[in-house]
Amino acid sequence: MRFATPWAFILLVPVALIVIFKLKVRKPGSVHFSSVRNARRAGASWRTKLANLPLVLRVAAIVLLIVALARPQEGREKVRDVTRGVAIEMVIDRSGSMGTEMEYRGRRLNRLEVVKRVFKEFLLGNGKTLKGRPNDLVGMVAFARYADTIAPLTLGHGALLRFLDGIDVVRRRSEDGTAIGDAIALAAARLKTAEEDLARFREGSKGKEDDYKIKSKIIILLTDGQNNFGKRTPQEAAKLAAEWGIKIYAIGVGGRESVATIRTLFGEFKVPTGGGVDEETLKSIADATGGIFRMAEDEESLRKIYEEIDKMEKSEVESVRYIDYRERFSDFCIVAMFLLLLEVTLTNTILRRVP
Repeated sequence: MRFATPWAFILLVPVALIVIFKLKVRKPGSVHFSSVRNARRAGASWRTKLANLPLVLRVAAIVLLIVALARPQEGREKVRDVTRGVAIEMVIDRSGSMGTEMEYRGRRLNRLEVVKRVFKEFLLGNGKTLKGRPNDLVGMVAFARYADTIAPLTLGHGALLRFLDGIDVVRRRSEDGTAIGDAIALAAARLKTAEEDLARFREGSKGKEDDYKIKSKIIILLTDGQNNFGKRTPQEAAKLAAEWGIKIYAIGVGGRESVATIRTLFGEFKVPTGGGVDEETLKSIADATGGIFRMAEDEESLRKIYEEIDKMEKSEVESVRYIDYRERFSDFCIVAMFLLLLEVTLTNTILRRVP
């Protein structure tokens, strides 16, 4: 509670002086009697006891009107978070070679599963080196022979993880392949229209999106192979991304030679599956867009790459504090009018004085 015109309280001084004058200085008329013994024995009536009630009501009404004149205002502090986040498109290879085993915390999992688990740490945080990306718009594209949008850009990361869990290594030979160029082009197109998607979110809801600003746009590409399908080459897609101000962080998953484990009736055998990561191409598309290229041979090196990206691409949250005031003088005026009405009613009825 605050008062917009506190100088009005100066008027309380003359009110106090008038009350003192009425109660102390001014003496009521008197009638002389030889003895007041019987009058004292009779006691005071209720009307006599309430004789000063009209004065009390009038003074209380005047005090309330003075408080109203001081304009009491009730305010509540509000905090509005203005977030400048990063728009991130995860581009994940799900071709057959991603079924190759890879080390993860002492266990052997396929590469795609390791990629998914470490990505969850990047997105939600692991309580240690990765703090999570709660203020970032994140979308997802998966590809093998064809590139598909798995999840649109969203701040609802819980829903995003459900889509992530549904990504598996391709099983059909007709779907297998590595269309890196098409996947990058699709992700870049999604990022190019990110502001328009954000505007649609704002129309349908009032929430965190209202104050959200996109600070930068990046693609995190995870692949273990070489581009061998698709309409666009990785270089052509990277050129589009560069024109739209999108950085590509390219991560080669697994060793430089891809080896798969095949289980048969006679045991497990290691079989080469291809030429491995095309490091030269990934480095060239990263350099063309201002990003970086790194190799991740196990989950620990993949986590360190995410830590590096996490430091380079930081979101910002600015808390804007303000006070929303509401005028409350009318409440005091209403109570004061009620007291004045009560005072007039009493002085003209049960507490009426006859001179």
